[in-house]
Amino acid sequence: MNLTKRREALKKVYTPVGVMLYKLHLPPNLITLLSLILGMASAYSFYHGKLLTGASFLILSGLFDLADGTVARLSDRASKFGAVFDWIADKWVDGFVLGTVGYFYAGPFTAITVVTASMLHSFIKPVVYSEIGYQARIKGKIKDPLEGVGFFGRPETHLTLVMFAVLERVNAPVGLSLGIKLIALLTLLSLLLRILYLYKHFGRDYE
Repeated sequence: MNLTKRREALKKVYTPVGVMLYKLHLPPNLITLLSLILGMASAYSFYHGKLLTGASFLILSGLFDLADGTVARLSDRASKFGAVFDWIADKWVDGFVLGTVGYFYAGPFTAITVVTASMLHSFIKPVVYSEIGYQARIKGKIKDPLEGVGFFGRPETHLTLVMFAVLERVNAPVGLSLGIKLIALLTLLSLLLRILYLYKHFGRDYE
């Protein structure tokens, strides 16, 4: 799947949102904060069983998360702090949303598994940047081979969660219990592909 590799195509979806927020003169870091708040609202809604509301907040959180970079570039207000804050906000949202859905719809073990898998799948990248390096950094965006390795990251996780929330809401035979377990399984498999890729290319070449 790997929607991250299709970032250029996805820009057609979120760039208009970024342009609108830019015209409102909102600082990029404030947009990141709003993304975090919307993500927390999503987790809170899922906790209270308001599935469509939770799914809607999650979609909005994702759009704001993508739009903050657009605003930063348009306003020439990109910063190293903003890049770090964006990572923190993303993982904060993922931890609360996946943990909430996992715990209340599939049980504690599933919650622990899906949160751990999600965090490792993301944080393997900055660890690689630190220990191995990366190809290039263009306008604050890191280009590296690991970006295209794996098939189930944050965009796929959110889309799957939204889809199964809708199925749960309409009383379909499958719902969030299966959805969150599927997310955990696919994220673990995607993480394994990244680990195998790193071992193949760097397992015998440490300096």
